[in-house]
Amino acid sequence: MFSRKQDSFLIGFFLFCGAVSLRAQTAVEKNTAADWITQNEPKAKEVNQKIWNLAELGLAENQSSQTLSDWLAANGFTVERGVANMPTAFVASYGSGKPVIAILAEFDALPGLSQKASPVREEREGAANGHACGHSIFGTASTTAAMAARYAMAKHNFQGTIRLYGTPAEETGIGKIYMAQAGLFNDCDAVLHWHAADETRASYGTTKALVSLKVSFRGLAAHASRSPHEGKSALDAVELMNVGANFLREHLPEDARMHYVITDGGGQPNVVPPTAQVWYYLRANKHRDVESMFQRLTDIAKGAALMTGTTMDIHVDSDTHEILPNLPLSQMIHKNLELIGPPKFTEEEKAFARKTQESLPGPFKYALSEVLEKLPDEPEQGRASTDVGDVSWMVPTGALTAASYTFGAPGHSWQIVACTGTSIGEKGMFVAAKTLAYSALDLFTKPDLLKQARADFERRKAGYNFISLLPAGQKAPVKIK
Repeated sequence: MFSRKQDSFLIGFFLFCGAVSLRAQTAVEKNTAADWITQNEPKAKEVNQKIWNLAELGLAENQSSQTLSDWLAANGFTVERGVANMPTAFVASYGSGKPVIAILAEFDALPGLSQKASPVREEREGAANGHACGHSIFGTASTTAAMAARYAMAKHNFQGTIRLYGTPAEETGIGKIYMAQAGLFNDCDAVLHWHAADETRASYGTTKALVSLKVSFRGLAAHASRSPHEGKSALDAVELMNVGANFLREHLPEDARMHYVITDGGGQPNVVPPTAQVWYYLRANKHRDVESMFQRLTDIAKGAALMTGTTMDIHVDSDTHEILPNLPLSQMIHKNLELIGPPKFTEEEKAFARKTQESLPGPFKYALSEVLEKLPDEPEQGRASTDVGDVSWMVPTGALTAASYTFGAPGHSWQIVACTGTSIGEKGMFVAAKTLAYSALDLFTKPDLLKQARADFERRKAGYNFISLLPAGQKAPVKIK
C-alpha cells in the first residue's frame, strides 16, 4: 500500500512519462509546429473573435480576408490578393519548389443567423449574419497551421512550398470553383482542409454535387386592374416553373435535392411584374445526376416562359462535383489525430452546450464530443456540398473535422454560431490547426505518402468524364445577389 502522497507522486510521474513518450513518438518538426501554435494561441483567438464578430458574407469578406492575409504576410508569406477576379480571394506562399502542399481556408458567414456567444437564442445587436458553419475558426485554424508548418520548415531546412488558399464564398459554392478554373491549384501535390463539426474524425467520405443557377424571366408591365390583358407577368412564369419543379421531385433519384428562393417577385401588386427571378440549388450524390436534373429544369423553365409569353435566361453561378475521397491522406490524418487527441472540455463548457441542446430533439450521446471517431472502412456519403469537390478532382485532397460545437446541433444553426464564438469552438480550432500542420509536414518528409495519395487519386478518377456546367471563361460574380 502506498500513502496518499506517494499515490499522487506516482500518478503524476506516470502521466509525465506518458507525455514524454508521446512527444518522443512525434517527429521533431511536429514538435516545433506544436510549440509555435501554443505560443501563438492568444493571437489565433484574437483573430477568430475578430472574424466571428465581423460575420461578413461571401464575396464581401473584406476585413476577414485582410486580417488573415496580413497575418500571413507578417510571418514571411508572399501574398497575392484578389486572385481569380475575386477581391477577397488570396494565395499565400512560403518556400519554393516541390512538393507544393496546400491548405484551404474559409471565412464567410451566413445571412440571418445573428447570435451572441450565449447558450440561448439571442440575436447580436447590430449584426444580421453569423458564422453558423464555423468558418471563423476554419479560416483561423488553417492559417495558423500554415504558419506553424512554415516555421518548422525553416527551422529544419525543408525543401518545398507551403500555401494557404484564402477561399471566399464557400456557402454559395463559388470561391474554389473559380480559383480552380484560373489554374491556381495546377501545381499542387496535395490539398488539406478541415471543417467545424460535432465530432472529431479524419474525413474519409464524399459529398453531394451541386449546381447553383438563377432563372430570370422578362415580361411586360401593365396596370394590374385597368389593363391586365396588356401585361405579361414574369412572376407568373416563376410560379409556374416552381410548380413544374415540384412535380419533378417525384421523378428524381432518392438522394436528389432541389431548393429555391424567389429573389425578385415584382415591385407592388397593382403592376404586372415585368421581371422576376428564382434561385435554385440542385444536388445529388453524383454529378451526372445533377447534369440530368439541370436539363429537366431547363425544359421546365422554357415551358413556363412559353405559357406566359415571357422570355427567360438561365445563369449558372457555380457547379461543384462531389468530393473524391483519398484513403492514404485520410489514414495519415487519422494517425495525426491519434497523436494530438480530440478536444477536451471543461464542465462549464459542457453545461453551456447542454443548455443549447434544450431546444433540440434528443436524446444526446454527449454535450460535447471528446472522442476520436474510427476511420471508416469504406467512404461515407455525406448530405452537404462544398466547392472543395472540384479541387479534389484536380489534386489529391484530405480532410478532417474537429468537435467545435454542441453535439447534435443541426448545420447552419444558432448553436454553432454561439459555440464558435467561445472557447468551445477554439479548442476544436487548435486541434485542427495542429493536425493540418502535422499532416503537411508528413507530406514534406515522406515522399512515399505523396506517391500513394497520387496513385489512389488516379485510380478513383480513372475513366471519369469531368463536366462543368459553368460557361467557359465565365468570371466569378462581383457579389452574391
